[in-house]
Amino acid sequence: MSYREGSVVAYFLQQLVNGVTLGSVYGLIALGYTMVYGIIGMINFAHGEIYMIGAFVAVIGFTLFAGVPLVLALLLVLILATLVTGFYGWTLERVAYRPLRGSFRLAPLIAAIGMSIFLQNYVQLAQGARIKPVPPKIEGGLTLLVQEGFAARVSYLQICILLLTLLLMAALTWMIHGTSFGRQQRACEQDKVMAALLGVNVDRTISMTFVTGAILAAVAGVLVTLYYGVVDFFIGFLAGVKAFTAAVLGGIGSIPGAMVGGLLIGLIEAFWAGYFSTEWKDVAAFSILVIVLIFRPSGIFGRPEVEKV
Repeated sequence: MSYREGSVVAYFLQQLVNGVTLGSVYGLIALGYTMVYGIIGMINFAHGEIYMIGAFVAVIGFTLFAGVPLVLALLLVLILATLVTGFYGWTLERVAYRPLRGSFRLAPLIAAIGMSIFLQNYVQLAQGARIKPVPPKIEGGLTLLVQEGFAARVSYLQICILLLTLLLMAALTWMIHGTSFGRQQRACEQDKVMAALLGVNVDRTISMTFVTGAILAAVAGVLVTLYYGVVDFFIGFLAGVKAFTAAVLGGIGSIPGAMVGGLLIGLIEAFWAGYFSTEWKDVAAFSILVIVLIFRPSGIFGRPEVEKV
């Protein structure tokens, strides 16, 4: 039923729930982009494929743990996905970034695009090009509002996605501001040479930053697998581009900006698809990005870069 036939308020509330849920997933992926850029000033364009690998690991995990109770199966799948994608993130940094860290700025960008294409084709050859379905795992939900025959609902899975996103954001904030590793990250972000002189293992800190971003992308991959019920080898490209858009929109290098940018992209997509046209929702999201970059190039929470001399 369309919003014209039902309640405008209930339909708006439904699109708001859908947009926040989708934006939470984009935000989790965007955190990987913004963390890597913040510490080494480079864009990891293979990050979307790390998210895609996390989704495929979820499919394999749910198949392996088919007879296990649901809560335990979800926990095991999350652990498996984070371990596998963490390894891929660590390998990506060692192979594609560390050897090129002192090279000209385009070299790591080209290497990242090459790794993105490699991982896409690698997964296609390993898992096949067909869509992989996953049966629904978490069903049911709550009715928020019923008016004029239209019911705005929030599913239990959407509630889990929102709660898990908030939990991960709180844990990430604590890690950055309350742990030794977080202090090392901030030191490397400000000045890697000085951080090394003060005893910080810069290479290990950068590698663990890639691993942390990959773990967040793995969680997003598991959540998307549960939410949509299908995955394929190409899902990382569009989701990665949108997450990168979210990171730039919020202010590349800003952790809160990545989440806010993800929520904005998700809301724009949901409301545009709900009130205008599904085919044009991606155009709407990227158009908003262009407008923001014209009037505020550093993004919502970003700060203009100061060139060191």
